[in-house]
Amino acid sequence: MGLNNLRLDKYISNASDYSRTQVKRLIKEGLVTVDGKMVSNPATPISESEVVHLENTPIAMPGARYFMLNKPGGVVSATKDSDHPTAIDLIDEPRPEQLQIAGRLDIDATGLLLITDDGQWNHQITSPRSDCRKTYKVGLSEPLDLVLIRKFHEGIWLEGEKRRCLPADLEVLDDYTAMLIISEGKYHQVKRMFAAVGNHVHSLQRLTIGEIALDPDLAPGSYRPLTRPEIESIRH
Repeated sequence: MGLNNLRLDKYISNASDYSRTQVKRLIKEGLVTVDGKMVSNPATPISESEVVHLENTPIAMPGARYFMLNKPGGVVSATKDSDHPTAIDLIDEPRPEQLQIAGRLDIDATGLLLITDDGQWNHQITSPRSDCRKTYKVGLSEPLDLVLIRKFHEGIWLEGEKRRCLPADLEVLDDYTAMLIISEGKYHQVKRMFAAVGNHVHSLQRLTIGEIALDPDLAPGSYRPLTRPEIESIRH
């Protein structure tokens, strides 16, 4: 993304831990230079070719960030919540207010959650047209019937929806456990799909989003940056 027309104070604030108010004070104190020249106007526009220094230290815009979090139960997939801890609360990184969640999980669901500040990358995951497949391990309250494999593949009707769900792949692991692969992200979709066939989901863990799989070394509540191949797998 180009930096043309980005104000100097916003540029430094985005690239550091300083607030806009603090940055304006630093600029007015003569501590900021652009291409070696002191600048006193916080609204000065900055271009990509210009070099900004704060107290003789170069300031560069950070690149986009991409993380995977092993979400524990009891944590909401939100940036802010007055009643519960949020997924963003678990990410100990600068500028957390710029982070967004790519594909939410219910508060009681666990597993793979992707977090980024790249809005376009997020859209590639969450857009209904993206066909981004997601794998869930599902624990059920009632015994599973093998006939459900065909029903899920044909598309489940959800209450209040005008169309069937897209075909889903169901693998029955045992009487009460299944693996489910879906390519949509409707509200409470997995729970509603099983409710539509007379069953109740009591545990739900997301294992994959596209080609990105939950790292088995990540303890619940832990996170790590995505690798370059993981990031690029979403773009392609």
